[in-house]
Amino acid sequence: MSLGDEREASGGYGGTGQTRTRLPDSGGDVYGGARRGGRSSSRSLVTVVGVVVLLIAAIAFANRGGDDSSSQNGATTNKPATSPTAATGKTPVKAGFARDEQGAQSAAANYAVALGSDGMFNASRRHQIVQAIADPSSADRLQSGFDADYSTNFLKQIGLNDDGSAPTGATFVNRTLPAGTKVTSYNSSETTVEVWCNGLFGLTGQSSTNPVTSNWFTVTMKLRWSGDDWKVLETTQKTGPTPVTGDNPVSGSEEIGKAVEEFGGFTYAR
Repeated sequence: MSLGDEREASGGYGGTGQTRTRLPDSGGDVYGGARRGGRSSSRSLVTVVGVVVLLIAAIAFANRGGDDSSSQNGATTNKPATSPTAATGKTPVKAGFARDEQGAQSAAANYAVALGSDGMFNASRRHQIVQAIADPSSADRLQSGFDADYSTNFLKQIGLNDDGSAPTGATFVNRTLPAGTKVTSYNSSETTVEVWCNGLFGLTGQSSTNPVTSNWFTVTMKLRWSGDDWKVLETTQKTGPTPVTGDNPVSGSEEIGKAVEEFGGFTYAR
Protein backbone atom coordinates (compact mmCIF):
# COMPACT_ATOMS: atom_id res chain seq x y z
CA MET A 1 0.00 0.00 0.00
CA SER A 2 1.05 3.60 -0.12
CA LEU A 3 3.09 5.48 2.43
CA GLY A 4 1.18 6.05 5.61
CA ASP A 5 -1.74 3.83 4.63
CA GLU A 6 -2.03 2.40 8.13
CA ARG A 7 -3.65 5.28 9.95
CA GLU A 8 -3.22 5.50 13.70
CA ALA A 9 -4.14 8.57 15.74
CA SER A 10 -1.18 10.32 17.28
CA GLY A 11 -0.51 13.57 19.02
CA GLY A 12 2.20 16.18 18.70
CA TYR A 13 4.69 17.76 20.98
CA GLY A 14 4.60 21.32 22.15
CA GLY A 15 7.27 23.56 23.58
CA THR A 16 7.31 26.21 26.26
CA GLY A 17 8.69 29.66 25.63
CA GLN A 18 11.07 31.50 27.91
CA THR A 19 10.77 35.20 28.61
CA ARG A 20 13.71 37.18 29.91
CA THR A 21 12.89 39.95 32.36
CA ARG A 22 15.33 42.82 32.83
CA LEU A 23 15.41 43.86 36.46
CA PRO A 24 16.14 47.49 37.49
CA ASP A 25 19.66 48.29 38.72
CA SER A 26 19.98 48.32 42.50
CA GLY A 27 21.05 51.50 44.27
CA GLY A 28 20.77 55.18 43.20
CA ASP A 29 17.66 57.14 42.34
CA VAL A 30 15.58 56.85 39.19
CA TYR A 31 17.57 59.62 37.50
CA GLY A 32 20.91 57.81 37.77
CA GLY A 33 22.30 59.00 41.10
CA ALA A 34 23.70 62.26 42.48
CA ARG A 35 25.11 65.01 40.28
CA ARG A 36 28.83 65.19 39.74
CA GLY A 37 31.13 68.24 39.99
CA GLY A 38 32.49 70.24 37.09
CA ARG A 39 35.84 68.41 36.91
CA SER A 40 34.10 65.12 36.41
CA SER A 41 31.97 66.58 33.60
CA SER A 42 35.05 67.48 31.54
CA ARG A 43 36.38 63.96 31.83
CA SER A 44 32.94 62.62 30.89
CA LEU A 45 32.91 64.78 27.77
CA VAL A 46 36.27 63.39 26.67
CA THR A 47 34.99 59.86 27.28
CA VAL A 48 31.84 60.46 25.23
CA VAL A 49 33.83 61.90 22.32
CA GLY A 50 36.15 58.92 22.42
CA VAL A 51 33.22 56.47 22.34
CA VAL A 52 31.67 58.28 19.37
CA VAL A 53 34.95 58.14 17.45
CA LEU A 54 35.27 54.42 18.14
CA LEU A 55 31.68 53.81 16.99
CA ILE A 56 32.26 55.70 13.74
CA ALA A 57 35.42 53.69 13.08
CA ALA A 58 33.64 50.43 13.84
CA ILE A 59 30.77 51.25 11.47
CA ALA A 60 33.18 52.18 8.70
CA PHE A 61 35.13 48.95 9.20
CA ALA A 62 31.94 46.85 9.22
CA ASN A 63 30.72 48.44 5.99
CA ARG A 64 34.06 47.85 4.34
CA GLY A 65 34.11 44.27 5.63
CA GLY A 66 30.62 43.68 4.22
CA ASP A 67 31.79 44.83 0.79
CA ASP A 68 34.89 42.64 0.92
CA SER A 69 32.91 39.57 2.04
CA SER A 70 30.88 39.55 -1.16
CA SER A 71 33.95 38.69 -3.23
CA GLN A 72 37.06 36.68 -2.57
CA ASN A 73 39.87 36.41 -5.13
CA GLY A 74 37.54 37.89 -7.74
CA ALA A 75 34.75 35.35 -7.10
CA THR A 76 31.30 36.57 -6.17
CA THR A 77 29.45 34.79 -3.35
CA ASN A 78 25.87 34.04 -4.37
CA LYS A 79 23.33 34.52 -1.61
CA PRO A 80 19.90 32.84 -1.87
CA ALA A 81 17.13 35.29 -2.67
CA THR A 82 14.63 33.24 -0.67
CA SER A 83 14.66 30.62 2.03
CA PRO A 84 16.56 27.50 0.88
CA THR A 85 13.67 25.37 2.13
CA ALA A 86 10.66 26.76 0.32
CA ALA A 87 7.16 25.34 0.53
CA THR A 88 4.98 24.12 -2.34
CA GLY A 89 7.69 23.87 -4.98
CA LYS A 90 6.85 23.16 -8.63
CA THR A 91 8.94 20.01 -9.01
CA PRO A 92 7.98 16.82 -7.11
CA VAL A 93 11.43 16.29 -5.62
CA LYS A 94 14.90 17.82 -5.53
CA ALA A 95 17.45 16.02 -7.69
CA GLY A 96 21.21 15.73 -7.51
CA PHE A 97 22.07 14.34 -4.06
CA ALA A 98 25.65 13.73 -2.97
CA ARG A 99 27.16 10.29 -3.42
CA ASP A 100 27.70 9.62 0.27
CA GLU A 101 25.68 8.58 3.31
CA GLN A 102 24.46 12.13 3.92
CA GLY A 103 23.24 12.40 0.34
CA ALA A 104 21.51 9.03 0.53
CA GLN A 105 19.67 10.06 3.70
CA SER A 106 18.58 13.34 2.14
CA ALA A 107 17.38 11.53 -0.97
CA ALA A 108 15.38 8.99 1.05
CA ALA A 109 13.76 11.69 3.18
CA ASN A 110 12.73 13.68 0.12
CA TYR A 111 11.45 10.64 -1.71
CA ALA A 112 9.37 9.71 1.33
CA VAL A 113 7.80 13.19 1.22
CA ALA A 114 7.02 12.83 -2.49
CA LEU A 115 5.63 9.29 -2.26
CA GLY A 116 3.57 10.30 0.79
CA SER A 117 1.99 13.37 -0.82
CA ASP A 118 -1.51 13.99 -2.17
CA GLY A 119 -0.01 14.01 -5.67
CA MET A 120 0.12 10.22 -5.55
CA PHE A 121 -3.68 10.10 -5.71
CA ASN A 122 -3.74 11.68 -9.19
CA ALA A 123 -2.56 9.37 -12.00
CA SER A 124 -0.65 12.01 -13.99
CA ARG A 125 1.15 13.47 -10.98
CA ARG A 126 1.81 9.98 -9.58
CA HIS A 127 3.54 8.90 -12.79
CA GLN A 128 5.63 12.09 -12.78
CA ILE A 129 6.79 11.46 -9.21
CA VAL A 130 7.60 7.79 -9.76
CA GLN A 131 9.51 8.42 -12.98
CA ALA A 132 11.52 11.17 -11.26
CA ILE A 133 12.72 9.07 -8.32
CA ALA A 134 12.75 5.44 -9.51
CA ASP A 135 15.75 3.58 -10.83
CA PRO A 136 15.16 2.71 -14.53
CA SER A 137 15.28 -1.00 -13.69
CA SER A 138 12.42 -0.68 -11.20
CA ALA A 139 10.36 2.24 -12.59
CA ASP A 140 7.74 0.14 -14.41
CA ARG A 141 7.34 -2.26 -11.49
CA LEU A 142 6.96 0.56 -8.95
CA GLN A 143 4.52 2.46 -11.14
CA SER A 144 2.36 -0.61 -11.73
CA GLY A 145 2.27 -1.29 -8.00
CA PHE A 146 1.28 2.25 -7.13
CA ASP A 147 -1.35 2.34 -9.88
CA ALA A 148 -2.90 -0.78 -8.36
CA ASP A 149 -2.79 0.74 -4.88
CA TYR A 150 -4.49 3.96 -5.95
CA SER A 151 -7.33 2.32 -7.85
CA THR A 152 -10.63 4.06 -8.56
CA ASN A 153 -12.30 1.80 -6.02
CA PHE A 154 -9.77 2.80 -3.34
CA LEU A 155 -10.26 6.52 -4.08
CA LYS A 156 -14.01 6.07 -3.76
CA GLN A 157 -13.62 4.27 -0.42
CA ILE A 158 -11.75 7.22 1.12
CA GLY A 159 -14.21 9.76 -0.30
CA LEU A 160 -12.24 11.15 -3.26
CA ASN A 161 -13.27 11.72 -6.87
CA ASP A 162 -11.93 9.49 -9.64
CA ASP A 163 -9.09 11.95 -10.35
CA GLY A 164 -7.99 11.99 -6.71
CA SER A 165 -9.50 15.39 -5.95
CA ALA A 166 -11.63 16.15 -2.91
CA PRO A 167 -15.41 16.51 -3.26
CA THR A 168 -16.96 19.96 -3.22
CA GLY A 169 -16.77 21.58 0.20
CA ALA A 170 -13.94 19.37 1.45
CA THR A 171 -10.13 19.51 1.50
CA PHE A 172 -7.97 16.41 1.10
CA VAL A 173 -4.88 16.06 3.30
CA ASN A 174 -2.05 13.60 2.74
CA ARG A 175 1.38 14.71 3.94
CA THR A 176 4.47 12.87 5.10
CA LEU A 177 6.77 14.62 7.57
CA PRO A 178 10.17 12.95 8.09
CA ALA A 179 11.34 12.99 11.71
CA GLY A 180 14.70 11.31 11.13
CA THR A 181 16.75 8.97 8.96
CA LYS A 182 19.05 5.99 9.56
CA VAL A 183 21.41 4.19 7.18
CA THR A 184 21.28 0.42 7.72
CA SER A 185 23.66 -0.53 4.90
CA TYR A 186 25.84 1.52 2.59
CA ASN A 187 28.30 1.39 -0.27
CA SER A 188 28.89 3.83 -3.08
CA SER A 189 26.53 1.94 -5.42
CA GLU A 190 23.63 0.82 -3.25
CA THR A 191 22.33 1.78 0.16
CA THR A 192 19.36 1.17 2.43
CA VAL A 193 17.88 4.02 4.47
CA GLU A 194 15.07 4.01 7.02
CA VAL A 195 12.98 7.18 7.33
CA TRP A 196 10.92 7.69 10.49
CA CYS A 197 7.85 9.72 9.57
CA ASN A 198 4.73 11.37 10.90
CA GLY A 199 1.79 11.48 8.51
CA LEU A 200 -1.42 13.46 8.08
CA PHE A 201 -4.30 11.87 6.20
CA GLY A 202 -8.02 12.52 5.75
CA LEU A 203 -10.74 14.84 4.50
CA THR A 204 -11.91 18.05 6.12
CA GLY A 205 -15.55 19.08 5.95
CA GLN A 206 -18.63 18.69 8.09
CA SER A 207 -19.89 15.71 6.08
CA SER A 208 -16.53 13.88 6.00
CA THR A 209 -16.54 10.33 7.35
CA ASN A 210 -12.73 10.19 7.10
CA PRO A 211 -11.45 13.01 9.34
CA VAL A 212 -7.80 14.09 9.26
CA THR A 213 -5.71 11.90 11.56
CA SER A 214 -2.03 11.70 12.45
CA ASN A 215 0.03 8.51 12.40
CA TRP A 216 3.64 7.36 12.71
CA PHE A 217 5.46 4.91 10.45
CA THR A 218 8.92 4.00 9.15
CA VAL A 219 9.68 3.80 5.44
CA THR A 220 12.60 1.64 4.31
CA MET A 221 14.10 2.57 0.94
CA LYS A 222 16.68 0.67 -1.04
CA LEU A 223 18.52 3.14 -3.27
CA ARG A 224 20.93 2.72 -6.17
CA TRP A 225 23.37 5.25 -7.57
CA SER A 226 22.14 5.76 -11.13
CA GLY A 227 22.54 8.64 -13.56
CA ASP A 228 24.51 10.79 -11.11
CA ASP A 229 21.83 10.53 -8.42
CA TRP A 230 20.28 8.18 -5.88
CA LYS A 231 17.24 6.35 -7.28
CA VAL A 232 14.66 4.08 -5.65
CA LEU A 233 14.86 0.34 -6.20
CA GLU A 234 12.19 -0.65 -3.71
CA THR A 235 10.31 0.74 -0.75
CA THR A 236 8.50 -0.86 2.18
CA GLN A 237 6.78 0.46 5.28
CA LYS A 238 5.98 -0.55 8.84
CA THR A 239 4.01 1.07 11.66
CA GLY A 240 5.77 3.15 14.36
CA PRO A 241 7.70 3.96 16.45
CA THR A 242 4.72 5.87 17.85
CA PRO A 243 5.09 8.47 20.65
CA VAL A 244 2.56 8.87 23.44
CA THR A 245 -0.44 10.93 22.39
CA GLY A 246 -0.14 14.54 23.52
CA ASP A 247 -2.61 16.64 25.49
CA ASN A 248 -3.40 19.07 22.66
CA PRO A 249 -7.14 19.56 22.16
CA VAL A 250 -8.42 18.25 18.84
CA SER A 251 -9.08 21.03 16.32
CA GLY A 252 -12.32 21.27 14.40
CA SER A 253 -12.67 20.43 10.72
CA GLU A 254 -12.84 24.09 9.69
CA GLU A 255 -9.61 24.96 11.52
CA ILE A 256 -7.77 21.98 10.02
CA GLY A 257 -9.01 22.82 6.53
CA LYS A 258 -7.86 26.43 6.89
CA ALA A 259 -4.43 25.31 8.10
CA VAL A 260 -4.02 22.98 5.14
CA GLU A 261 -4.83 25.77 2.70
CA GLU A 262 -2.61 28.36 4.41
CA PHE A 263 0.42 26.18 5.23
CA GLY A 264 1.93 24.79 2.05
CA GLY A 265 3.49 21.36 2.16
CA PHE A 266 7.24 20.92 1.65
CA THR A 267 8.81 19.41 -1.43
CA TYR A 268 12.27 19.38 0.17
CA ALA A 269 13.12 17.75 3.49
CA ARG A 270 16.42 17.45 5.37
